[in-house]
Amino acid sequence: MDEKQLWRAVETRDARWDGKFVFAVSSTGVYCRPSCPARRPRQANVRYFPAPDAAEKAGFRACRRCKPREDSGLALVERACRKIDAGTARLDALAAEMGITAQRLARLFRTHLGITPRQYAEARRIDTFRSEVRNGRSVTDALYEAGYGSGSRLYERASAELGMTPATYRRGGAGVRISYSVVECGLGRLLVAGTERGIAAVELGKAEAGLEAALFLQFPGAEIERDDDGLRRWTSALVRQLEGREPTAELPLDVRATSFQRQVWEELRNIPWGQTRTYGEVARAVGQPTAARAVARACATNPAALVIPCHRVVPAGGGTGGYRWGAARKARLLKAEAACSPKS
Repeated sequence: MDEKQLWRAVETRDARWDGKFVFAVSSTGVYCRPSCPARRPRQANVRYFPAPDAAEKAGFRACRRCKPREDSGLALVERACRKIDAGTARLDALAAEMGITAQRLARLFRTHLGITPRQYAEARRIDTFRSEVRNGRSVTDALYEAGYGSGSRLYERASAELGMTPATYRRGGAGVRISYSVVECGLGRLLVAGTERGIAAVELGKAEAGLEAALFLQFPGAEIERDDDGLRRWTSALVRQLEGREPTAELPLDVRATSFQRQVWEELRNIPWGQTRTYGEVARAVGQPTAARAVARACATNPAALVIPCHRVVPAGGGTGGYRWGAARKARLLKAEAACSPKS
């Protein structure tokens, strides 16, 4: 970006640039987001900064009209992800490039993506390694292309990230193929992933990049490819379910589970739309009346939001309780289902 581009964004109040930079006005001592509705300053009085922290460090204060510190976190995280993809891996260097502290950047990643910058970077490296090997590159060439300094570095991560040694992966690995798609929904972004047998994961989040990175970390030994058209039937069914237009959508599952988890998840799928059960009630239903805490753990490890409706399980003492994808989303789901459920 050059100053002509930045000034053009300010001059036209282009909201697409919000979160990518802020501009400060030397005559007022105030900094704003590009879309600020205030009267445009003289170009000669304008300075540009990558983030609010950098503007404040230079002595400027936030505009009270456009409130540039608010809602800029996701845009910063998306910029950081692009920089990581381009090769900036060290957290301190990444934060310095963006004009914020490393601590704040780490907090933003956890808030918006649910993972750390390091986990995102590692997932992207593993993804690059997989792609290079699948395209015929040798293990040695692929590991350097993916950004590993040596073979030992990749082998250190292999069991945790690949689920196998690089040589085993080169020979075909686990042979599991997973397709995924990400769509917009009323709760943010919805990721659906599956095999030829059924849905393997359904995740809810704010940002596509975080959902994709989490998928690669969840299935480290699989061959993962995006296929929006191939999964359209499943994603459309889940969006309709969220909108209350298809509350009883029956979708196939292909999930890994212990015997107890499978019992609990099947019981959750039997809870009618618009109704809830307590953890204790689910425990009794699966024949384990003292296993309420274990039921709660099974809900917390549910890999397929909505398809396995763990949001319909609530504490006996009242309230909505915890939810892997956020208590606020759980409350919204329960409220929507209650409003759309048939009245007896």
